Amino acid sequence: MRKLHHKNIIALYDVFEDSERIHLILELVTGGELFDQIVSRGVYSERDAATVISQILEAVSYMHSNGIAHRDLKPENLLCGGPDGKQIKVTDFGLSKDFGKGNLKTSCGTPDYVAPEVLKGQTYDNSVDIWSIGVICYILLCGFPPFYGNNDQQIFDKIMKCKYDFPSPDWDDITEDAKMFIQAILVLEPGSRPTAQDCLSAPWIVAQSQSSAKNLKTGDNGKLQEYTSKRKQVLQNQ
Repeated sequence: MRKLHHKNIIALYDVFEDSERIHLILELVTGGELFDQIVSRGVYSERDAATVISQILEAVSYMHSNGIAHRDLKPENLLCGGPDGKQIKVTDFGLSKDFGKGNLKTSCGTPDYVAPEVLKGQTYDNSVDIWSIGVICYILLCGFPPFYGNNDQQIFDKIMKCKYDFPSPDWDDITEDAKMFIQAILVLEPGSRPTAQDCLSAPWIVAQSQSSAKNLKTGDNGKLQEYTSKRKQVLQNQ
């Protein structure tokens, strides 16, 4: 975090410790987690989703250029800041790693967002962050994750097979560009995934950044909250 200085990454101002704790002095961000925004708003319009995703991509592109992989990107680790609460800040670098030019080996991350190569125990690179962004984008557009199940094993099986779809009616009004953006990211072969910089040039991101359409999708949609609550209950009972 001392290495990273970017408008879409939480700033670390100072670190000190006393006899009991280590204290991190962080930038104040008051808009809450993106997770809570999704729960309260429901699904996002494509324009608003692209605005969120492009900010995450800007942060991840910067991180990767500085040799850092986050390894735990998810809505709970994305804060909303700025005067209108629309500026995204990547936070929680507890699982991040300075990878340099080497591959990573540690199995870590959050089940719903983790890349298949991590689950398979393979060495991996920073493209695991790109995979997580694909999952986040899917959730923003429909309100639930692409890989779902009643327990970790069911979720892992679907992730390792890259088995997902765009079910009706939730995806009926979503453009093909949006689906193609996700399909380009959620692929089994890490080397076939675009870089963060490639993603910023994707037709969907570019088109939506130029769109003047207003957000038409608002209102409470508890799909993600309901799904996450069930997942937490299952984990607590294991």
